[in-house]
Amino acid sequence: MLRFPLRLTAELARARFAPGVQPIQFVDAAEILHHDSTHLVSHEEVRKLTSSPSPVIWIGGSEPLEHPGIAHLIRAIGGSGHFVFLETDGALLRRRIHEFQPVPRLFVTVRLDPGAHRRASTPLLASACELAAEGLRAASLSGFLLCVSVRVHAQTELAELAEVIQFARSLGVDGMVITSANGNSNSAGSDSTAVQRTTAEARKLIGSKWWEVFSRLLEPVLMGERSGARNAETKTVVHQQEESQPSEEGIKVA
Repeated sequence: MLRFPLRLTAELARARFAPGVQPIQFVDAAEILHHDSTHLVSHEEVRKLTSSPSPVIWIGGSEPLEHPGIAHLIRAIGGSGHFVFLETDGALLRRRIHEFQPVPRLFVTVRLDPGAHRRASTPLLASACELAAEGLRAASLSGFLLCVSVRVHAQTELAELAEVIQFARSLGVDGMVITSANGNSNSAGSDSTAVQRTTAEARKLIGSKWWEVFSRLLEPVLMGERSGARNAETKTVVHQQEESQPSEEGIKVA
């Protein structure tokens, strides 16, 4: 069974009582890092991040590992006491994992595409899933906390999601988040409803109520939905799960 870090549970709960505080802040690495240089684009933006009241900083967007300065950015944010989720497609993870340090508040997070692990690779070209798996194994051997991120689209089937969850477990990951590609928006249509239903069913397969909660908190953040009403909804979810799951313990977190 996957375990959710106890410290993160407490910090998300505290964020619920802080007016205007978002539990998760999203950062696109391209907005802070040069694509071809280790220098930061803006030290002021880094200072804003390190002083952010959000307990979690989620770094994603354009592939973070394509930026030479990403390890420096991770160290700066991690040193400020935030939990950091570094989301990557995993293709460059094995090559660059040595630049990072395995600290208790950093989750190396790899996106896995449902059904991708069944796609055959050629003798000269490894599949994206194989590269991601190699990166996860390298990160695991180096002592990093690992998380897998799965996006649910209209064409995604529950059976595919069940397979990718089992595949992630076989790699020994510490956490898992499943989010709808459509977000929790009010968009009408049978596709949107079906995606939300499939996403909800898939989250039940994670095996951890708190990772389910974290998935719901993360979904609107990835969609850029940062309205006050949305923030109030996510804080309500944290409160409900805090009351119903008070005994979940952390893993690998001192």
